[in-house]
Amino acid sequence: MSKQQYSHPDTVCIHAGKTGLNPHGALATPLYQTSTFVFDSAEQGAARFAGEEPGYIYTRLGNPTTRELELKVAALEGMEDAAATATGMGAVAAATMAFLQQGDHLIASKAIYGCSFALFNHQFARYGIEVSFVDMTDHNAIKQALKPNTQMIFAETPINPTLTVLDLEFIGQFAKQHQLISVIDNTFLTPLLQKPADYGIDLILHSATKYLNGHGDVVAGIIVGSTERITQIKLTTLKDMGATISPHDAWLIIRGLKTLSVRMERHCQNAQKVAEFLEAHPAIGQVYYPGLKSHPGYKFIGKQMKAAGGVLAFELNGSLDDGRYFINQCKLLSLAVSLGDAESLIQHPASMTHSPYTAEERQMAGISDGLIRISVGLEHVEDIIADLKQALTLMQQRQQIAIV
Repeated sequence: MSKQQYSHPDTVCIHAGKTGLNPHGALATPLYQTSTFVFDSAEQGAARFAGEEPGYIYTRLGNPTTRELELKVAALEGMEDAAATATGMGAVAAATMAFLQQGDHLIASKAIYGCSFALFNHQFARYGIEVSFVDMTDHNAIKQALKPNTQMIFAETPINPTLTVLDLEFIGQFAKQHQLISVIDNTFLTPLLQKPADYGIDLILHSATKYLNGHGDVVAGIIVGSTERITQIKLTTLKDMGATISPHDAWLIIRGLKTLSVRMERHCQNAQKVAEFLEAHPAIGQVYYPGLKSHPGYKFIGKQMKAAGGVLAFELNGSLDDGRYFINQCKLLSLAVSLGDAESLIQHPASMTHSPYTAEERQMAGISDGLIRISVGLEHVEDIIADLKQALTLMQQRQQIAIV
């Protein structure tokens, strides 16, 4: 059944992308855990290598299990094709380096995931690719960053870890107007909550490690786009640099996608209640979550975004040492990086996920030393809030003792 025949994303998560390579009629997707594929003849092998005959050759070049994952995510994003990668950073690198070369210019958001920043700011400079990091909430700043050699615009929305929301409609129109390739990291919201393709975005990235898989047992990425661009990525950076996903990891993500819609519903419900609790707590200085009316991104809810997602960040009324103490007192929340797991995770971006930034770069990106990020999990929300409450109480008591 083609993706157009499914009316709802919940059904697409379960049924889209089936390749038909299921000789025994297994309900679960077959796992083709093989490195290579046998040809019927030397002529067939030659024809496949020449691109004259469809079929599989070697798992780095394609695999039936991986292909189902790619087609499923492409259907969810409403785009033609996809390429699965070994990691989320594999997706970022393959998608950008397939289209950029020495002398080109990239416009990127000033606040992005730490390793994406490191790739653009530290590695690209070695190969003569210029990058301008701009505040993409300021549309004039984007316009002013444009140069004759600009080829691409890259952003996340909401931004990791500040949860700043960017206007996809403007970015898509700006890119089309100036013949730029637009790339959006959609990891935080998934295609169930936001579809960048609806706004003309050319390439959509996911760290499939996160919500798409949802169980904390896979590291993977995926790039979604037109057949032409995905083919170019597969035949160049992905093939030659080798950041392809293993079939077993693809199989696990296919399994995880079956529950994506119900998981995202709970993540969003829990995160909204946790954000409201934190916003009302006297130990919290500010909460960053687009589901709150106080957040500038709230205006995009119901328009660009169906919901605000499962990640939030906040500033404590206290010192960096207070923040460390608070995190260490959490018992239910696991002190760990990543997001999108069933478990609630808490971490300190400045010293962890965004440590590739210098202190000055973090300040420019709006990432303070006191910022704390939570990936709100699937536990009962009352238990999550109770854990945060007791940790905040202990921190406040410690602050009082210090004053005395």
